[in-house]
Amino acid sequence: MAYPLTAKTDGPEKSISVMGILLIGLRVIAIALSLLICLPFHYALRLFRIPSPFPRFFLWLVATNCGAVIRTNGNRLKQNVFYVSNHVSWFDIPVIAGVTGCTFVAQDGIASWPIIGWLCRINKTIFVSRTNRMNVGGQIEVIREAIEEKYPITVFPEGTTTDGLGLLPFKPSLFQAMAPPPKPTMVQPMLLDYSPVSKDIAWVGEESAADNAMRLFSRWGFIPATLHFLDPFDPAEYGDRKAICAEAERRITEALSASQSGRRVV
Repeated sequence: MAYPLTAKTDGPEKSISVMGILLIGLRVIAIALSLLICLPFHYALRLFRIPSPFPRFFLWLVATNCGAVIRTNGNRLKQNVFYVSNHVSWFDIPVIAGVTGCTFVAQDGIASWPIIGWLCRINKTIFVSRTNRMNVGGQIEVIREAIEEKYPITVFPEGTTTDGLGLLPFKPSLFQAMAPPPKPTMVQPMLLDYSPVSKDIAWVGEESAADNAMRLFSRWGFIPATLHFLDPFDPAEYGDRKAICAEAERRITEALSASQSGRRVV
């Protein structure tokens, strides 16, 4: 007897239709082909020590293949910038990186994920431990070294994903790398807004990454994703990590409120 595939949600399990299963298969094939095309060019450029745009291009292909229609709002800094974003799903990563070419600070557990961990390393992801508090100083030093490179960095200071309709309190620990930064660097808060389909993207509750991906891959229709690049600020003017964190949180909170009320965000 054949059983329908199901995807976990906060409510009852929902079956995935035959067309949804077909869509999952087509998207997996398209992503695999994109990877096969991008990897040889990436490694060829790396062989000659030439900066490679292909990790960014591949992640953009992943996002658009899943239906993302990405818009940007505001003036994005492209160099010497430390992005701070709200966090809704693993899908944030291909959306943000596809636009900015940034790398990310992520929990070290992701490094061991099959394929995903390898792709994160290609994109120069900085892995930090949520549990090893004794090594926080070493982790901050790794982030500071990465800031000295030319590519931007994005952090998700909520520490976990949300439903996209609100924010969790920001954790100031990662902002220690900006107090002060190793070189002149601006902090640019960023609001990632999937409204009105945040509920279809959000990875919350006890849903696994695989279940969330299956639910998203089987979804028909476009995913409007707007990256609001808010006014940047100089962390040197705010002193310590807690003050820098609070300012970034305040700006993203105000932008989220403006977006939900239909007001202009930037």
